[in-house]
Amino acid sequence: MNNSPSQRRRYVLLDRDGTLIVHRPYLGRVDQVELVPGVVEGLQNLSQLGFGLAVLTNQSGIGRGYFTAEDVDRIHAKIREELAAAGVVIDGFYCCPHVPEDHCTCRKPEPGLALQAAGELGFELAESFLIGDNDCDIHLGARIRATTFLVKNASSVALPESAVLDPDYVVGDLGEAARVIADRVSAEGI
Repeated sequence: MNNSPSQRRRYVLLDRDGTLIVHRPYLGRVDQVELVPGVVEGLQNLSQLGFGLAVLTNQSGIGRGYFTAEDVDRIHAKIREELAAAGVVIDGFYCCPHVPEDHCTCRKPEPGLALQAAGELGFELAESFLIGDNDCDIHLGARIRATTFLVKNASSVALPESAVLDPDYVVGDLGEAARVIADRVSAEGI
């Protein structure tokens, strides 16, 4: 792959729970995986625009002993399988298994997962888009200078009134985010 600035592929960084799949606290079972309405169409549109797709997810249930890393891998395989059936390829899943008290560098909003994805997939974080449903997603996006989208759908995490957020866009679902990104790319002439 040619990674010169003019040829480098841009990426959309996606939260998992509440953005791609229906939010279920401490999801550890494959049979509970359910894509959020609008996700397939949105990801198809982003793929057609040439964007790479990577998922960044905090999964403290591993660190808490609720489920294993292998359980999470099976869930990610299920998501890949369902999306692949629709022609959508996820280039990478990046998972933080730690609890907040571990003070690791990979738990969103820390930039570790995003830095790992950028290093492995070869893209510039500041040229990416970040789509999530939680304050930690938006704060991560601001830290890496990505364009941020706060998804507010029926599956999203309810944010407290006191949450200090400043996303670039607030959208109803991933499909709407994809339309905004398409408009931006068109306006930028990319």
